[in-house]
Amino acid sequence: MSVKLSTEGLSVGYGRKPLIEDIAMRIGDGEIVTLIGPNGAGKSTILKTLTRHLQKIRGSVAIIGEDVSKMSDKKFAEKVSVVLTDRIKADRMTCEEVAAAGRYPYTDFFGRLTEKDRGIVEDSLKRVGVWEFKDRQFDSLSDGQRQRVMLARAICQQPQVLVLDEPTSFLDIKHKIELLDILRELAKEHGVSILLSLHEIDLAAKISDTVICVADDGIRKVGAPQEVFCGDTIKELYNIENGEYNLVFGSVELKAPQGKPSVFVLAGGGAGISVYRALQRRQIPFSTGILCENDIDYQVAKALAETVISIPAFEMPSEESLASAMEEIRRAGALYVAPQLRFGTCNAAMRKLIGDSALRGIAILEDPFAAKAQAESFESDAKTAAHFEKSDAKTAAPFEKNGGKVGTGEPAGGVMPALKSLQRAEDAEDESKIRTI
Repeated sequence: MSVKLSTEGLSVGYGRKPLIEDIAMRIGDGEIVTLIGPNGAGKSTILKTLTRHLQKIRGSVAIIGEDVSKMSDKKFAEKVSVVLTDRIKADRMTCEEVAAAGRYPYTDFFGRLTEKDRGIVEDSLKRVGVWEFKDRQFDSLSDGQRQRVMLARAICQQPQVLVLDEPTSFLDIKHKIELLDILRELAKEHGVSILLSLHEIDLAAKISDTVICVADDGIRKVGAPQEVFCGDTIKELYNIENGEYNLVFGSVELKAPQGKPSVFVLAGGGAGISVYRALQRRQIPFSTGILCENDIDYQVAKALAETVISIPAFEMPSEESLASAMEEIRRAGALYVAPQLRFGTCNAAMRKLIGDSALRGIAILEDPFAAKAQAESFESDAKTAAHFEKSDAKTAAPFEKNGGKVGTGEPAGGVMPALKSLQRAEDAEDESKIRTI
């Protein structure tokens, strides 16, 4: 694979003051390289230096082996196209005219477009989905629409190297996806080498062949996405303190609620994620389980829960894990069963936690947000415990439906009406001691 863009000992900055030094970069045919890092770290400065918008402090930049400082503007424009975040002045220009400016390096002395040029302009506008705006004034478009027209202009140049600074900044999710698809097509089918900066690190992980981490103190790490997006690299790069970056989801979880758990969430198989985030939004501390370490719920739980009762991947809950979960339920003083939780062969034993909680007089909530109030108001004494003990047979029946069989795939939400009925019966006997949330 030939090298399209390379740097040696490159130092960039403003004036004569270096911001980032000794940058060594190699971008081959059809390769997509992404710069990520916090605001102000120098990503845009690097790109503007490579594209001759800023004077380099020292070092060299080459396009296909030729020093860019020795290239004429016309030759540079034939090799490299650029989409920056800076607004351009396009007074009284239509979108088609703005895009057509990308063909000027190939026109004659008078800048006249041939039929071939006009066909390339039309194809580029259609490719980015703005052909319908071709006759509209460029200044009348939204920021996102302008961004797509500028991409069309860059495509019109038919470059060997395409440089983009935060190209997704003004785009909605639909057009972000389409943009990345266009860039992937240019790289893989046309051999264009692409260098861009992104704030959406989840997108960087999906589209990049190589990721360069730019920090305040220089280039922190360079490698394939699977090498960069691991461990605490992202947390340290962005100095994240009040939250967690989830490497599996490529997303951020906000700061976990602080304090002793007010509720234990019985979850698994993705049923708990929405509950966890809802509790986090209301800053209600919680614990959860029993989760396999390859369970999708586990990824969010370990960031937001005070305690997570977990077991190895593909294992079934052991007596030890069940005992640990029961102790956490007792400590929280309330149990909430995630509405979408389903019981199957592997997690059937977790049904026992619901029955045991009822027998011990622990509140089984229908609303997880009532956890704090429940923890403060619910008092379990000997008389209450006696009521539940006498109701042993009644309690077991709702949880062991279908002739005592488990693992039927029945949604756990089905047990809640039975619990409510049981608690109403107990309320009638001693309303002063048992409260249903």
